[in-house]
Amino acid sequence: MSEFVDYLGEVFEEFGAITSRKMFGGHGIYHDGLMFGLVADDELYLKVDKNSVTFFEERSLEAFEYIKNNKAMKMSYHKAPEEIYDERDVAKEWADRAYEAALRSKKK
Repeated sequence: MSEFVDYLGEVFEEFGAITSRKMFGGHGIYHDGLMFGLVADDELYLKVDKNSVTFFEERSLEAFEYIKNNKAMKMSYHKAPEEIYDERDVAKEWADRAYEAALRSKKK
């Protein structure tokens, strides 16, 4: 595990316990067994869906993307805002939003 992934436990302490699993060279970030975050190159991305993506887009928080067959593939995770690292109540708001998007995605 990376130091950054370890640090996210502190960032989200008001949100609740998180766990992580290695995946594709990064880490999946989980709460109650549900993935709500993704870490790649020590950058945190949070789960979005049609109900929450505007919160991220309004702040120009980019979608996570990777290259497959020379084509950029975007995933339903957007970069987390910087202030979550300094303000635990703000971190909780964004984690709640991402977790709710994950819950909605799971129900489909």
